[in-house]
Amino acid sequence: LRKVVMAKFVIKMSGDQFHFVLKAGNGEIIGQSETYKAKASALNGIESVRKNCQREGAFEMKVAKNGKFHFCLKAKNGEPVLQSQLYKSEDGANNGIASIAKNAPEAEIVDETA
Repeated sequence: LRKVVMAKFVIKMSGDQFHFVLKAGNGEIIGQSETYKAKASALNGIESVRKNCQREGAFEMKVAKNGKFHFCLKAKNGEPVLQSQLYKSEDGANNGIASIAKNAPEAEIVDETA
């Protein structure tokens, strides 16, 4: 029996700051947060991703200078809570958005700062 590998939020350290990434079941990073001074703030950021990834209009698609696509998930107040990687195509970026909407609400949290 194959174990289904679920998406997960991974909390990490950057110097003395905290941030998190959302990894797909295959281990690829779908998105990452800004940095936070406290772990509690990073956990609040994860909850914000869970809530907002289902909200209509929460994702903002952008095109980078090199022509690649990326997106930002914004909270209701307009603050960015998750940034994507760069995608070669708009379809790829839309697949990333769909993956977040599908996986983030149930994703486990892995704390690598302990």
